[in-house]
Amino acid sequence: MKDLAIVMKEVGRERKDIFLSILFGFTAGITAVGLFASSGYLISKAALVPPLYALTVMIALLKFFGLARAVSRYGERLSSHRATFSILSNLRVNFFEKLEPLAPGIYQKYRSGDLLSRIVGDVESLQNFFLRVYYPPIVLLIVFLSTIVFTMFFSVYIALVLIVGLILTALVVPAFFAYSQRKIDSRVRQQRGELSTEVTELLYGFRELKLYQRLDEKEEMLKASSQKYVHEQEREGIQLMFNQSVNTAISLMISWVVLALGAFLVAEGQLDGLFLAMLVMISLTVFENATPMAALPGNLEESRTASKRLYSVVKEKPETALEPIVTLPESQALSIRFDELSYQFEGEDQQALNKVSLYLPEGSKTAIVGPSGSGKSTVLMLMLKVLHANQGGLQINGQSIKHVNDEDIWSKSNVVLQDNHFFYGTLRENLELAGTGFTDEAYKNALHQVELSHFDLESEVLEHGENLSGGEKQRLAIARAMLKGKRLWILDEPTSSIDALTEQDLYERLFAKAENDTLVLVSHRLTGLEKMDQIIVMEKGEVVEAGSFNELMAKQGYFYQMKQIEKSVFG
Repeated sequence: MKDLAIVMKEVGRERKDIFLSILFGFTAGITAVGLFASSGYLISKAALVPPLYALTVMIALLKFFGLARAVSRYGERLSSHRATFSILSNLRVNFFEKLEPLAPGIYQKYRSGDLLSRIVGDVESLQNFFLRVYYPPIVLLIVFLSTIVFTMFFSVYIALVLIVGLILTALVVPAFFAYSQRKIDSRVRQQRGELSTEVTELLYGFRELKLYQRLDEKEEMLKASSQKYVHEQEREGIQLMFNQSVNTAISLMISWVVLALGAFLVAEGQLDGLFLAMLVMISLTVFENATPMAALPGNLEESRTASKRLYSVVKEKPETALEPIVTLPESQALSIRFDELSYQFEGEDQQALNKVSLYLPEGSKTAIVGPSGSGKSTVLMLMLKVLHANQGGLQINGQSIKHVNDEDIWSKSNVVLQDNHFFYGTLRENLELAGTGFTDEAYKNALHQVELSHFDLESEVLEHGENLSGGEKQRLAIARAMLKGKRLWILDEPTSSIDALTEQDLYERLFAKAENDTLVLVSHRLTGLEKMDQIIVMEKGEVVEAGSFNELMAKQGYFYQMKQIEKSVFG
C-alpha cells in the first residue's frame, strides 16, 4: 500500500477537479433519485385525477430534474476525466524523475520488454484509480445518506431496508469477491509483462532468428504467451461480470422487499399509498450508484498491483553525492585511486570485482587487459559512478567519489563505450552530443581525425546507427569524444571493430590529443600497449599483475603468456 500512497499523493494535487467531480457526481446522483421519485409520485397522483395545475407543477419538476441530471453528469465526466489525465501526467513525470538517476544500470535488473510494460501498461492501468476507486464511493455514500434521510420522513422501516442494501452492495459483496479478484488481476499483470517481453525480443532478435531459422519457434512462443494473456483477460472479465450480476440481483431483491414492505405498511395504515410508487422508484434508482461497487475490488487491486510493479523499479534510491560536494577542476588532468574496492551485481553469487587496488596518476596512460568477464568494464563503470561499490573506496583527485556529483564526473570525461548509441537524425546531430558550440569546421575536422571525412554533416543516421558499420560507429563515437576534449579519457574497447592499420592511426591521434590527459583504455588486444605508462592485468575480478609493458614482459607471468598466445594466433 506504500506504493499506492504515492499515487494517492499525486491524485491529491488535483484538488479543484476532485471537488468538482464529487459535487457534480452527487448532483447527478441525487437528481436521478429526485427524477424517479417525482415520476412515481406523479403516477400515483394522476390516478386520483387532481386539478391540472397540480400535475403541471410536477411535470415542470420532472423536466428540471432531467435537465439538471444531464448537465451534472456532463460536468462530472468533464471534471473527472480532466483530473485523470492530469494525474496520469503527474505520475509519468514523478516516475521518470525517480527512474532517470537509475537509468544507467536499470537494464541489469529488468528485461526491456517487462520495463516497457510497466512504464506504459501499468501507468495506464492507474487511470482507473481515480475514476473507479477514489471518488465514486464518496459520491455513493453522500447520495445514499441523503436519500435515506429523505426516505425516513415517510417510513423508517423502508429507510432501514435501504441501509441494509447499502451495506450489502457497497461493502459485503465487494469484500467477498476481493480475494479471488486479487489473484486473477495479479496473473493478468504477469502475463502482460511476459507478452511484452516476448514481443520485444522477437523484434530485436528478428534478424538472428531468421538467420538461424528459429523464427517459427519464437513465433509459437509469442502465440502461446498471447493466448495465456487473452485467457487471463477473459477470466478477469467473467469474474467482473459475475460480481456486477450479484450486486444487481441484490439491489433488485431490495427493491422487491421495499415493494412488499411498503404494501404491508399501506395495508396497516402506517404509510400513505400515494407514496408507495415513489419509494419503490427511489429504491430502483439509488442502487444504480451501488452496482459499480462490485467492480471496485478489481479496480483497487489493479491499481495496487500496477503501482507496486511500477514503483518497485525505482524503489532503490540512487547514491547521491555526500556533503560537501567537491567540484572537479576543469583544466586539470585527474588522478584515480581504487582502495580494496569490491562490487557484486544483484542476483549474482560471484564478485565482479574483489578487493581491487590500483592508482592512476594524473596525466598517466593506463591499459586494463584480461579475458572476457574479468571485470575490466566494471572498473570503468565505477569510475563513471554508473555503478556504486559494495565495499572499499574510490577517489578522484584525492576526493572520495561519494563527495563528487556524478554529472560533474560525466562532464569532465570523454567516454567511448563498447556499445555506443546513435540517434535517428543527421551526423551533425549525433556529433552535437559532445556540445553545440562547435563550428562546421570543427565537426569536419573531428570526422577527418577518425577517417570519416567521406561523410557529410547532413548525412542521415538511422535509429541505432543501422546504416553504419561497426567500425564506423566506433569511429563516430571517438570523434564525439575528441570534440568534447576533456581531461579524462575512458575508452572501453574503442577499436574492436576497426582494422589494424586504421586502429594504429587512430591510437596515434588519440594519444596526441590526450598527451597531457589521464587516459584509461580497456582492451582485449595487447598490441600497441608499449606506449602505456602502466598495464593492469585482471582475471576473475582481481588484479593479477601491474606494471609497464617491459616490466610485465620481463616477469614472464600472466601478461607474457597472453602475449605469446596472441603472437601464435595472429602471427
